[in-house]
Parts: sequence; C-alpha cells; structure tokens
Amino acid sequence: MDERYDIQQLLLLRKITRGISDRLRNQLKGYLLTLSPLLRPKTVLGDYVEGSTKDPVRGAEAAFKELQSQFEVVVGAPPFSLSKELRSPIEIVSSGLEITPVEYFHVAKADQENKTVSVTSPLKWVLSYAGFTPGRLKELLGERNPPPNAVREFVLHYPVMNVVVSRQNGVTQILEALHFPVRSERWPDFGGLPMACISSSISTVRPADDVIIESTEVSGTPAFEEIVHLESIAKMSHPLKDQLTDLVRSHSRDLLPG
Repeated sequence: MDERYDIQQLLLLRKITRGISDRLRNQLKGYLLTLSPLLRPKTVLGDYVEGSTKDPVRGAEAAFKELQSQFEVVVGAPPFSLSKELRSPIEIVSSGLEITPVEYFHVAKADQENKTVSVTSPLKWVLSYAGFTPGRLKELLGERNPPPNAVREFVLHYPVMNVVVSRQNGVTQILEALHFPVRSERWPDFGGLPMACISSSISTVRPADDVIIESTEVSGTPAFEEIVHLESIAKMSHPLKDQLTDLVRSHSRDLLPG
C-alpha cells in the first residue's frame, strides 16, 4: 500500500483499529451464536454425517458429492498427502463455531533491508468449527511427525464448513446485510484448503514497507497489524435503504427529498 504514516499516527490508528475490531468481533460472535444451528453439518449433509438420529435433508447427496470433490483436491497433495477416500457417514467432532483473525506473511522491503513479517487483518476472520483453527493446523503441520488421523480430521472440517456455508444462502445473505460478507478462499500455505472467511465491510490497509519495518523495530517483534481505512467508514452504505430508494425513484424521482 502507498499510505504513509509516522509512528505517532500509526499508534493512534492502531488504537482506533483495535477498538473497532473488538466491537465488530463481539457483534459477529453474537450473530453467529444465533445462526449457529443453521451451520451445523447435519443441516446440509443430513444422514451423510454420523449421528444417532436420522435427518433426511433435501440436497444432501449433492452436498456430499461437492464435499468429496473439495476434500479430494487437497487431501492427496502436499502438505497433507493422505488417502483421498471419503466414505459416509463422516464423523464431525465439533459443530460449534469459532472465528480467528486472518494472518499472513509479508516480505517488507526498504532500502537494503528485507524483513519477513507476520501480518494480521483484524477485520477479517476465518470461520471454523471450534478447535479447528488455522493456527492449530499450522502447529500440527509443523510437528516432526504429525498424526495422520489428526491432520485428516482438520482437512475434513474445513471443506465441510465451506460446503455448509455455501449452501445456506439465507445465512450468508443475513450476514451480508449486517455488513459481514462471507467468501470462500484458498491459501497456498494450507495446500489450497477451502476456508470460509468473514470480513467487515470496513476495510483495513497495510502501510508502506518502511513504516512496517520501523514499527517492528520499535516493538521488537516481527509482527504487524493492518490499520483501519477511515474512508471506508465514511463510505459505508445501507443496502436496504439504497434498494428501496431506487425502487421509489424508478416510479418517480420527485417523491423522496434530495
């Protein structure tokens, strides 16, 4: 990014960013708590998920085939390299929801210095089933001999979440209306594993590399947090208001003020 900040501006914006992040994260957790019954695997996959009760679900067969396809694409390739076979009913050990801020590595370059920095996007979260966070998966893959069953379990839970979210259009529409759009992303670090990500409609930015390097030198850690893009707050729209305004003006442009 081209934005230029001195350290004092950066500290102020970081404080504002964290205040916004705390508020929006708490709001999102509340929304997800209400919506969580609709994001349980059985609501979409029905009897293809192991359980004591039989729950026939329309479209479950097609959903399971989609799950098999997403699972097979990644599980047989590095960094996983496990068996592609996926039989039903599948065992899902967690259906609670958890959100984790997105993190990625960035090589900051300034003058003759290159520095690899871990960057956090504080207004964008990975949606996962509880206990299956990206951080835990990274730790698991970093072990010398990670247990294949544990790795396979992680690889399965992410496509399950991805399929469930993609097929619950009502949930994604509700979150979009609440300014939390949901998108599926694939990250090379995790072998292209599909991950459901929820963002705030308020964006964040990564400042210029020299600012990042100076900030990490001040903090003493190779980590950085993106800061809120204040203009995105000013530009926030109200979709329902805009839609209804357009509807009224399609009949007459003189009925509404302004």
